[in-house]
Amino acid sequence: MSFKSRIRNFFCSKWFRIPYHILLYGFAILGAGLLCTWVLFQSGILSSNDFGMADPNNRYFQEMDKKYNQGFKTDSVSVDKHRYEALNRIVLLNRYYPLNANYILKAWTESKDEKLALKMLDAVDLRMQVNEQYQADLTMMKKNLLPRQNTNLSVFEWMNIAEWMAFKEAVKKDKYYIDSAAKVSGVEPRLIVACLVGEQIRLFNSKRESYKKYIGPLKILVVENNFSYGVTGVKESTAQRIEQNLKDKNSKFYLGVEYEHLLDYDSTQNFDAAVNEGMSPTVKRLVQMKNHYYSYLYTALFVKQIKMQWERSGFPIQDRPEILASLFNLGFNKSKPKAEPEVGGSSFEVGNTVYTFGAVAFEFYYSGELQDIFPYKRARFDYKNFPEPKLF
Repeated sequence: MSFKSRIRNFFCSKWFRIPYHILLYGFAILGAGLLCTWVLFQSGILSSNDFGMADPNNRYFQEMDKKYNQGFKTDSVSVDKHRYEALNRIVLLNRYYPLNANYILKAWTESKDEKLALKMLDAVDLRMQVNEQYQADLTMMKKNLLPRQNTNLSVFEWMNIAEWMAFKEAVKKDKYYIDSAAKVSGVEPRLIVACLVGEQIRLFNSKRESYKKYIGPLKILVVENNFSYGVTGVKESTAQRIEQNLKDKNSKFYLGVEYEHLLDYDSTQNFDAAVNEGMSPTVKRLVQMKNHYYSYLYTALFVKQIKMQWERSGFPIQDRPEILASLFNLGFNKSKPKAEPEVGGSSFEVGNTVYTFGAVAFEFYYSGELQDIFPYKRARFDYKNFPEPKLF
């Protein structure tokens, strides 16, 4: 058989014809399909978007749009609320992702746009949905941001009783005398009042009749005239020792020459009254019904002498109003300088709670009550060139 015959027989055999026809018709069908697809795209029947999908968080994005377009208020009250929420959420995020928290803080600082900051935080929250601890912290934070009923009550329960309201009115009337005693003694007025508060609060329960007669209806302070004297309850022996300490240059309580004559008796002044008949000149000055200057001056000088004693012993307590008040209540004999002094003094009940003299003085001093008339002392600090604080 010739070569040409063999070639012709090969192309006519099934081994060639079957693969050939498969490939031929296959390419024809593929070409037809591609042509149809092209025609459909050109006609707009098909679009490339038809091959995409909706994001699983599409509903979240829709809710964000409604939240910030339809329900976002921009009045002054709402803006403050949005700012407070944004800053709290930034602080929370900083615990988990400081980098993102700083990005958002920077954006808000530069734009002052609360809506932008909240949107950036919502974008973070979308990715933090699987973080259970973050979600729990976020829920708690938002709960704490909910408005609460304003009861106008103090966290210090003893300041919520009617007697305290009457006391505040009464002590305002004594501002001149308190400030005068503070000026000559160099003792902070608020510290003097802290000692006064401890004594007067103690009397609320122990001398109910005095409250009903004086503090309640007249808005004046109770003046003690038995064992302890004046509005601050200074004992006669304590007052006499204060006087002695002013003169005794060898005393550990000695304050200096400039204080020696603060309690000298002025023969031109008459402190006699029916309530102090037969009492010593020291006590007569303490139990004046209207002028309480000496009650405050003896109190201030006691506090200053105690501070001097502790400073000389190497244990300064000038920033411990609770210790100074406790010692004022306990007296000189209990003042023993040491590294860890104890808060205490006489105990008394207000409502159903037992307090100590020192604890009440502490709570008043740091409560912010009456700071409009008895402000806190200013810290001696030079703020010049002090760097701006940073959140993180």
